[in-house]
Amino acid sequence: MNVRSFQLSDSSRVTELLQVALSEECYEKTIGPFSRQLSWDSELILVAEDGDELVGVLIGTIEREMGCYYRIAVHPDYRRQGIGKAMVAKLEGRFQQRKVSSIFVSGDEHNSPAFPLYEAMGYGANRILNAFQKLSILAV
Repeated sequence: MNVRSFQLSDSSRVTELLQVALSEECYEKTIGPFSRQLSWDSELILVAEDGDELVGVLIGTIEREMGCYYRIAVHPDYRRQGIGKAMVAKLEGRFQQRKVSSIFVSGDEHNSPAFPLYEAMGYGANRILNAFQKLSILAV
């Protein structure tokens, strides 16, 4: 498995993965922020590959010196194999290189299935942004 930065040639495969890995409502709420983050800083979008197959994507953002894990998606056939953990660890390194003051997880209802992953990596309840603390990437 390889975790790397998003490339423009990944666009259609990422869109397909998001459709497979997320609910329809979550997909609809993710595609706009994904596009905005691409225009701001595509280095904060990571993909995971298994051979030629794209199996994971993690969308992050930085705002007001805070890093945020916005959305993680792993293909259902590849879950529980460490892919999410590898992507989070790599993006955490990028946040640290950019000297963010703190790192948070977007706490919308669609991220709740991933909370155990984040908690296992040290991002407890005090690191989950609630609906009143949303960053501008989440804005419509």
